[in-house]
Amino acid sequence: MTNFFVLLLGEIKRLQRYNILSASAVVALLWIGVLYLTELPDITFIFPMLIYVDATSMAILMVGVTIFFEKQEGSLHTLLVTPISKLDYLLNKSIITVASSVITLTILYLYVVIFKEIDMSFLGLLGAVILVALFHSLVGFLLTYNSRDFTALLINMMKYMFIFMIPVLLEYMQIIQQDIVEAILYIAPTKAAMILLYAPAGETELWEIVYALGYLGIGSIILFIFVLKRFEQFAVSESGV
Repeated sequence: MTNFFVLLLGEIKRLQRYNILSASAVVALLWIGVLYLTELPDITFIFPMLIYVDATSMAILMVGVTIFFEKQEGSLHTLLVTPISKLDYLLNKSIITVASSVITLTILYLYVVIFKEIDMSFLGLLGAVILVALFHSLVGFLLTYNSRDFTALLINMMKYMFIFMIPVLLEYMQIIQQDIVEAILYIAPTKAAMILLYAPAGETELWEIVYALGYLGIGSIILFIFVLKRFEQFAVSESGV
């Protein structure tokens, strides 16, 4: 447990050193700018879309960025010879990533409550963001494992966005309206993510919520087991041991 908290504190310090916390703050300000420019007083429909983009893409990116910075510093090699377990390492990475998404949600929700109107429960959004960000932090590990460098990670991330994220976004914007396409999108984890983020508005059917919770909940467990098993192989290959 002591190693866990030491690693958590070290993770926060690395985020400061890599300027990732500053970048996250800039992204939050960018979303506030989008909300400010939105002329509609009630942004209940738009708000989940912004959170959707942040909790998916930023979760993937944050995991990848920190791991590649650690690779440059030689920290991955150090992990192989320290008493810190790979379980603690992966949990810390996931917790920090989820915390970042939660902070962004809190900042945006406060802005909306003060300057706009929204008919969504914060607690409902909080639960959705935690699960969505957790799942996509694990996706971030997988994409990082299969990326030779940061450029390759960005390419893999763009592939994920074009295949899974953008079609779901276009569906909710009603640009995609074909029934067959809408049905196929239920295969995508991002569909489950969007359902959960819109659920606090109170218009989502119960079966869809159960589907989304099951998909992301069970999917997170499966992904975590897979990520855990592959981590040592990744660390050894990246450290040159």
